[in-house]
Amino acid sequence: MRLPSLLIFLLLGATAPVFAQSTAASPRPSTQDAADLPAVVVSGVQPGPGLWKVSRGDHVMWLLGTMSPLPRDVQWESRELEQVIADSQQVLLPPAVEMKADIGFFGKLFLLPSAYGARKNEDGRTLQQVLPPEAYARWQVLKQKYLGKDRGVERWRPLFAAQELYRKALGANGLSKNGGVQGHIDALAKQHGVPEVAVSYPVVIEHPRTAIKEFKRAAPQDVTCFIRTLDSVEHDLPAMTARANAWATGDLETLRGLPDSNRQDACIEALTGAGFAHTLGLDDVPAKLREQWLATARKALSDNRQTFAVLPMDELLKPDGWLSRLHAEGYEVEAPDGAAP
Repeated sequence: MRLPSLLIFLLLGATAPVFAQSTAASPRPSTQDAADLPAVVVSGVQPGPGLWKVSRGDHVMWLLGTMSPLPRDVQWESRELEQVIADSQQVLLPPAVEMKADIGFFGKLFLLPSAYGARKNEDGRTLQQVLPPEAYARWQVLKQKYLGKDRGVERWRPLFAAQELYRKALGANGLSKNGGVQGHIDALAKQHGVPEVAVSYPVVIEHPRTAIKEFKRAAPQDVTCFIRTLDSVEHDLPAMTARANAWATGDLETLRGLPDSNRQDACIEALTGAGFAHTLGLDDVPAKLREQWLATARKALSDNRQTFAVLPMDELLKPDGWLSRLHAEGYEVEAPDGAAP
């Protein structure tokens, strides 16, 4: 039985993509560099990124690189994608962590109030009481701009307050977390009768209440995530917009040259670096998830004449990404722009 969705959100929902997209921290562009980047989000019909090709003999896998954030109002011209999915025998879904706990129906009911409480600071403290004064002053400015007079968020843990600020800032700047890409892929797979294959690493939580207590004790780790999120909202939005535009227009050269914000890494560290992550067996999940995806990809390449798959763009672009393993094993790997893998 799956954990209640609220608990999944509390434990991993804010940062789950990291387990499918763990990247080395990149240097943040200076304020001046960011100011020189385009800040207008593209809209209307756009080509989207090209597809990577992995092959061995006459068996081929086409891969789409996804990223976050993406332009909110783009209409994706995806005739190539539709044809590839229609001609495939399987669609491999993005790698993800699947959290489970066998707690029964009544266990869920009793667990929900405790899980909800994990979102708040201990002893009813406010953000002003748990954050360094300088960070709280910055928060006040950004909160007023993006969240308005929301008072409830003042009692949230910094981890969750940061996520809410980030979400609202993206929307205010014409961006969204995923641009509706996965929903579009799901619809095409259903339309053409192509089965979707989940690529997930299961994490079984044997003692959910203990996990929530450990999560609450990890609260001091939140501050680094919170401050890095303030940095992103203050300085990185132009660069994030430029990356989103480059994805939508298929400009891989620009994507390779624009470093990603390391906000995500700091927020993941707030979870995986805490004691509760070890309790749940989450501290080595990124490596296990990579091996799970590689095994699934090898099987698909062996069994299917054609497969379509989705991976985080960073794993496709970086020299030591997941495709580099397949290339080292003798598979042919081709980028859309012909660049070396």
